[in-house]
Amino acid sequence: MKALAAFDVLGEPNRRAILDLLRDGERAVGDLVDHLNVSQPAVSKHLRVLKDAGLVAARGDAQRRLYRISPEPLEALDVWLEPYRRFWTTHLDQLESHLDRRRKT
Repeated sequence: MKALAAFDVLGEPNRRAILDLLRDGERAVGDLVDHLNVSQPAVSKHLRVLKDAGLVAARGDAQRRLYRISPEPLEALDVWLEPYRRFWTTHLDQLESHLDRRRKT
């Protein structure tokens, strides 16, 4: 999956909240509903979008579906973001140096 597609999917706040909840491990849909204060059909729809984008995977456990994060698309996103991190780190370091010089004068 391309990083920009991940950005499109993760632009929705409830989808980011679902991923935040799944960081701690697998969760059933009902558990996500309880934590998000969103209807079950809405959570299922968001999970379907996340699954179609490859960001989550599901497995059956008796009569429940358990969802977990799929790390590969997030790793691709992290790789895409790396040059921007370097850009901001450089600029923030320059700002820090500038502020340090101003404090000393």
